[in-house]
Parts: sequence; C-alpha cells; structure tokens
Amino acid sequence: MADPLHQFKIEKIVELPTFHIGGVPVDLSITNSVMAMLIAVGLTCLFFLLTTARASIIPGRGQVMAEGVFGLIDDMADSIIGHDGKQFLPYVLTLFLFILSCNLLGMFTYFTATSQIAVTLTLAAMTIILVLAVGFIRNGLGFFKLFVPSGVPWYILIVLVPIEVIAFIMRPVTLTLRLFGNMLGGHIVMKVFAGFIVTGLTLGGLGALIGVASMGTIVALTTLEFLVAYLQAFVFAVLTCVYLSDVVNIGHH
Repeated sequence: MADPLHQFKIEKIVELPTFHIGGVPVDLSITNSVMAMLIAVGLTCLFFLLTTARASIIPGRGQVMAEGVFGLIDDMADSIIGHDGKQFLPYVLTLFLFILSCNLLGMFTYFTATSQIAVTLTLAAMTIILVLAVGFIRNGLGFFKLFVPSGVPWYILIVLVPIEVIAFIMRPVTLTLRLFGNMLGGHIVMKVFAGFIVTGLTLGGLGALIGVASMGTIVALTTLEFLVAYLQAFVFAVLTCVYLSDVVNIGHH
C-alpha cells in the first residue's frame, strides 16, 4: 500500500535563490504547496472575472453563484459583527474564498495546501493580529475589558480573568489545528481506503470483496470530504467574525 503521508511531502518545483535576512536564510523556491495556493488564487480570480464580466440585472448561473457567495459572507459579517461588518467584509471574504479554493483544489489534485500547519498557522496569525490591531486602535487600553466581563463579582473575576486570557491565547491555536487536522485526517483516510481497493482487487476472492466494499466507502468519504472542505472554510470565517465582533463591540462584552 502506498504511504498515505507521501501526499503531504513538500517538494520544490522551481528552484530559486536563497536570501539571508538578518542571518536567517529565506528560500524563495516555489514548492508544491506554494504552487497549489497560486493555482487556487488564480482560479478564484478567474471565476469572479468570468462571472462578473457581463453582469446584468437578470443574472446568469455564474453570476448567481458569485453573488450567492458574496451575499453569504456579507450577511454573516453583518449579523455577527453588526453595522461595522462592512469594514471587515473584504478580509473575511478573501479568507473564506482562499481556504475554500485550497480545500477544493486538494480534492482534485494530489496536494492540499491547507493540510500544511505552516499555512493554517499563518492564516490564524493574520486573523489574531488583525483582531489585536482593531482592538487597540478602537479601544486603546480599553481592549483589556475583553477579559473582564461586566456584572461579575470581583471574587469570581479572580478565577475568570485568567481563564479569559488563556482562552484568547488559545484562539490562534484552535484556528490552526481545526483546519489543519480536518484536512490532514480526511485525506489520510481517503488514501488508506484507496489503498484497500487496489490491494483487495489484486488478491482476488475475499480480498476482492474487501476492495469493492472499500470502493463504496471511499465514494461516501469523498462526498463527506467535499462537505468538510466547505464547512472548514465557513467555520474559519465565522470564528474570524466572532473574534472581530468581540473587539468591535467590546462595550457590550
């Protein structure tokens, strides 16, 4: 059976020079991970370019899909963040589309960029940095009210404040591991059952039955993985809106 982890191996596609910044080597070579992300971004831009090039009052199928995606994230940002949700719509929409396109691309090719913890960690770090920046710019030192819920007795705050601080620190960790773990685990399981199909059919007899059963299983898993690919992008976008709402509406915390 082929190694199910081989599909996550980082390989260089285009060799480029390495620069040193502050004594730290920075390799600019294009890897399969970078290529997957470039293709995902390119296909997303191409999709919206084609569907909005001839926008009309009576939309066609492509325009309906594009407007549906935009409307979904717009309504979500508005309902979670409130009136200020429009300000963060470009970031949340871009984040959702990038994760979704990377997830879906991984279903049709051999590499999924969001199965790399470096990618998911970068997305989580960007989100938390934005939350911190918005929190301090809008509220100054009032940002720390986020860790002190109103109307709570002081003797409970002694325990509650450290819990709130730890929960905030864990936000980028949970964002990182949730997306990374779901994409990694799903593709490993699919690869394992695909191996059962090949191995079982070559053995014949009872092995052939196992192969046929595995084929039915992998069809169901593939359908589930498409759903997971969408849900993980949506959950990441929802949590981003929730975290932004906390600092935007900190007076109501």
